Amino acid sequence: MKTALIIGAGPAGLTAAYELLTRSDEIKVIVLEESDCYGGISKTVEYKGNRMDMGGHRFFSKNPEVNEWWNRMLPRQGKPAKDDILLHREISSDSGKADPEREDRVMLLRHRVSRILFDRKFYDYPISLKPETFRNMGFFNTMKVGFSYLAALVHKLPEHNLENFYINRFGRKLYSMFFEYYTENLWGRHPREIDASWGAQRVKGLSIIAVLKDVLGKIFRKQNRKVETSLIEEFQYPKLGPGQLWDVTAAEVERLGGTIIKQARVTRLHKNAENEITSLVYEKDGEEVTLEGDYFISSMPVRDLVGGMNDVPEDPKRIAAGLPYRDYMTLGVLVSDMKLVNKTNLKTVGNIVPDCWVYVQDRSVKLGRFQIYNNWSPYMVKDLEHTVWIGLEYFVNEGDALWNMTEEEFAKLGISEILKLGIIESSEVVLDSHMEKVKKAYPAYFDTYDEMDTLIAYLKTIGNLYCVGRNGQHRYNNIDHSMITSFEAVKNILSGNTDQTNIWNVNAEQEYHEEKAS
Repeated sequence: MKTALIIGAGPAGLTAAYELLTRSDEIKVIVLEESDCYGGISKTVEYKGNRMDMGGHRFFSKNPEVNEWWNRMLPRQGKPAKDDILLHREISSDSGKADPEREDRVMLLRHRVSRILFDRKFYDYPISLKPETFRNMGFFNTMKVGFSYLAALVHKLPEHNLENFYINRFGRKLYSMFFEYYTENLWGRHPREIDASWGAQRVKGLSIIAVLKDVLGKIFRKQNRKVETSLIEEFQYPKLGPGQLWDVTAAEVERLGGTIIKQARVTRLHKNAENEITSLVYEKDGEEVTLEGDYFISSMPVRDLVGGMNDVPEDPKRIAAGLPYRDYMTLGVLVSDMKLVNKTNLKTVGNIVPDCWVYVQDRSVKLGRFQIYNNWSPYMVKDLEHTVWIGLEYFVNEGDALWNMTEEEFAKLGISEILKLGIIESSEVVLDSHMEKVKKAYPAYFDTYDEMDTLIAYLKTIGNLYCVGRNGQHRYNNIDHSMITSFEAVKNILSGNTDQTNIWNVNAEQEYHEEKAS
């Protein structure tokens, strides 16, 4: 029997483990996870009965295999959830049968609301053509946005960087209002220093033209209109947060005979003279353990993967060592009330604003985005009817001033900023708070990233190494993209295909994987 060693128990690693175990009984599967939990950045953290989603995760994909996979693990909602019942809200007709009030293994159907908070006013994200948008902007700003966009249509900029990418699609005025500072806050670099391919993978078809087409499609009820990812109106979400999906998957992996070793940090991989990996070394409880294997599936950061290999040529070694990452901190804040007023026609428990997350475009604060966990799932909040559970998201570099803050200091900063933004009335409404940190949450598209093709070409020469997932490919993949890389890796292993091109091509083309006909 051959052995597959899988590095990382996040979406990509656990998907690969499950797929191998269900498709073959001739491969022994061992998963090595550095932390003490599953899901990577897709984990759910529980604090005193309230749950936190690290980064916010919408489950939506146009890929039938991914959708079927999700619903095999967590059957789709077929009965009202707690908030549906409280609000007397009808749920969308669906083939699901699961009752979230009676069972936990449920994938809820949620309404998508994500907006921008700019100048203390809400704007739809992506920008809509509603009268409210124009009222919020005011006449002169609206005219500036319009002429700026027309200028961008006439004079296209070379897309050498992310700034030009955004300007070409939204015009310089809208870019400066809604994209420039947020992007700089997210990455710690100005958009002109960031490779345009980040926008090509995360924004792709989204633009003013796409918004216009979507509006006209609705007006004329155009059949089979294509909906860009950021324009979707509904998505699925695990009852107990994204980590629930990976907890269930990990249990399935173990039930099928796979082994998962937690708190096992992989430090080295050994290549032989034929340029194949033969073994890896991991640390656990202060000891080093060597494991031999036939297939190596890696979702660990590429920088660490290559840094732990022997006999790597100078160029790939240098490129990998220079790959940048952005780290993440979040502060869960439990409040008795929010100052923000729900001016939408969407009903919510307590009449709070209906957003799942809100992008903060305000240069006077460091806060990048905040989540309202009540709106993701009513089961994320211990006392849904009397409290609001908010997640304040900060994008940082490991070791910087924010990262080194104590929990008390970080809580003081976060609470002061939501007071400044008018999210809460006073600090007296704050009942509790909790800090979480995530290293290497976002692979970044600058520094040596522009030489990534050279590094990929080298990694593809190692026939039994399969790089999957967000950090495994240093690509800002969504969950479904990460899973698809593992689908492809498993297909290669079982077919004996040593060409890894199909794995690296996932989410590399210009058509967005999460675009859907509806």
